[in-house]
Amino acid sequence: MRVFRKIEGSPRFRAGTAVAVGNFDGLHLGHRKIIARLLRTARKRALSDLILTFSPHPEEMLGKRPVRLIQSLDQRLAGLRRLGVNSVLVAPFDAGLSRLSAEDFAAGMLAGRFKAREVVVGENFRFGRDRKGDVDFLRRLGEGHGFKVTVIPPVKIDGRTVSSSLVRDRLSQGKMPEACLLLGRPYEIEGIVVGGRSFGKTLGFPTANLRTQNEILPPGVFVTRTMFGRTSYPSLANIGHSPTFGRRDLTVECHLLGFKGGLYGRRLRVLFLKKIRDESKFRRPEALRRQIQADVDEALAYFGPGLRP
Repeated sequence: MRVFRKIEGSPRFRAGTAVAVGNFDGLHLGHRKIIARLLRTARKRALSDLILTFSPHPEEMLGKRPVRLIQSLDQRLAGLRRLGVNSVLVAPFDAGLSRLSAEDFAAGMLAGRFKAREVVVGENFRFGRDRKGDVDFLRRLGEGHGFKVTVIPPVKIDGRTVSSSLVRDRLSQGKMPEACLLLGRPYEIEGIVVGGRSFGKTLGFPTANLRTQNEILPPGVFVTRTMFGRTSYPSLANIGHSPTFGRRDLTVECHLLGFKGGLYGRRLRVLFLKKIRDESKFRRPEALRRQIQADVDEALAYFGPGLRP
């Protein structure tokens, strides 16, 4: 997959493209529906497929509200690669791009630089300065600039539209099964194992302390699956401040069930499956040790009696 990080440095795709435009944060089921249509259209019309996405998030850059992203940019790109996308432009969303009119966006970028023959967007897509352009306006512009606009209706689950904001809400509440349903897969963070204070090892449950760029870190104790390379382990993850030991900084700690060895410096992926409980403060370390053992037992029960951790 080719990744371009500057509009000026991206190719002009003289043979023509099918383009999908959006933030695609989380690559949830709604995004996947758009991307699936993009790839089918590109194959059918012998066009190059292209995802146009943005970094930072436009609402963050414009100062409308802080946005905690579901994925890091690297995770988003890796997900697009797994879906079979061939080209991605990560357009830097800066002041210049934010001032670009809807007409100039369609004429200069879509029709001009990308030679778009088909543009695929969700039905709530807005574009151009002050978000003045909508899908009807995009269709009219497409008629004048030689591209067709395909609008994809949203995916709905239990009557609710699947969206990145809904996924963020479920994650913030620790509702992992619901978030998994919206994403079409477990929520995932990744990072590098760094040195910790060995509190878990002292209690008999050594943990890998993760330094991560992921922005959504719901507090609590979770049943997880931790992966490094092609190896996968049932695991527990604790996100919080270790109140029993008086820590103030937020930590992400993973205990891999049945794992023996060192992980320092390794890159781990942690998939969140179920929240067990909130983080609690215990008067004595022994009480915490008993609680962690109960958490381990619950995790083993979740994975089933036939699974060897």
